Amino acid sequence: MLNAGLSPFVVKSLPVRLSRYFLPVLKETPGDAQVISHQLMLRAGMIRQTAAGIYAWLPLGRRVLAKIEQIVREEQVRAGAIEVLMPTIQSADLWRQSGRYDAYGPEMLRITDRHDREMLFSPTAEELFTQIFQNGAKSYRDLPKNIYQIQWKFRDEVRPRFGVLRGREFLMKDAYSFDADFAGAKHSYNRMFIAYMRTFARMGLDAIPMQADTGPIGGDLSHEFIVLAPTGESDVFYHENWLKPRDTSAIDADDADALEGFITGLNADYAATDEKRDLAAESAAGDQLRQSKGIEVGQVFYFGDKYTKAMGVTVQGPDGVPITPLMGSYGIGVSRLVGAIIEACHDKDGIIWPDAVAPFKVALINLRVDDAACAAAAEKLYAELTAAGVEVLYDDRDERGGAKFATADLIGLPWQLVVGPKGVAAGIVELKRRGGERVEIALADAVGRLS
Repeated sequence: MLNAGLSPFVVKSLPVRLSRYFLPVLKETPGDAQVISHQLMLRAGMIRQTAAGIYAWLPLGRRVLAKIEQIVREEQVRAGAIEVLMPTIQSADLWRQSGRYDAYGPEMLRITDRHDREMLFSPTAEELFTQIFQNGAKSYRDLPKNIYQIQWKFRDEVRPRFGVLRGREFLMKDAYSFDADFAGAKHSYNRMFIAYMRTFARMGLDAIPMQADTGPIGGDLSHEFIVLAPTGESDVFYHENWLKPRDTSAIDADDADALEGFITGLNADYAATDEKRDLAAESAAGDQLRQSKGIEVGQVFYFGDKYTKAMGVTVQGPDGVPITPLMGSYGIGVSRLVGAIIEACHDKDGIIWPDAVAPFKVALINLRVDDAACAAAAEKLYAELTAAGVEVLYDDRDERGGAKFATADLIGLPWQLVVGPKGVAAGIVELKRRGGERVEIALADAVGRLS
């Protein structure tokens, strides 16, 4: 998908020499990190905490964020959504129109500017998107619309913990659909539902859509997309059929009836968060019912005219009579996904990145930087891999081989290409899939294997 709303951060950047990179890895696990994703993100030099629940994203972490952003962006565009960028600071008056300013709770960070105007740091953006839509849509002919952004949010969690899985500041994709009637609104909901399944599958995640409580967003229809993990925050209940892969590649999201039928079939297999348990459905599942902990990585909502009606939004209907558009909203925790992927993809040595979100594809490891033949072979591979479009992190540091292997395993790049003096003399290098075995291949074949 070419230039479909490109990220301001260019993922396919120049190759990197580790001796010149900023990668502050830690040998020891920080004592205040409770879950494995938080531990490994700190140890791998991806993030550093700057305040409770607030993190700086360092170069390696920023690259992963950008990879995740781009997958999210491509699937949003595929689903017909249009990208915008909204401010993080919103007027309290806007939220008073919807009735949520006082109802939202202490998680909202309320502030005043120098003129004593009440403002807030956006925890979500239904009101703002509704206002922007109101200013730009006048007729039913302007519908349907689905508008989204990828932007930072802030929720003042009382107990921020688990690193980026429950931080106060987080990067989120939030989309908002506007339709003329319920049939159109349900189709918009279903398009996002299937887009989310495709999004998470591309990242190597099995995310189960579960009936969920709508919370402060409102409405009576919602699904959370849950990644199963022992460190998850909530209890989830599901039919074991959800452990089987679901193929969405052939689904035509423009065909409303076919899409509704497919999703209805999916939801025939029970899956619900703790707040929405159905004991009768669980009894029917019998010994195929499973219980686990889970991490929410996305949620979709349909809430009809909750915001458009409260804010007085109408468009001219086909008969000239004003109609109130119906809305849905759709969130993906982009920064939370980094932690969720690590929770699902790691071993005792570190992270194991799925290819699609790995910060680099290959760790090129020169075991003897002081050996002229090794250096020449590594430099040649570095140049040829780069020319072939392979993202390479070249470990050219003057360090022991064990330290280089430990770093490569910790940061979890999919491939390790190892150049040593004995191998170079024989025209051989070692290739290792992260988490797999090392194999010897001809030096001349290395670029072809990796590209």
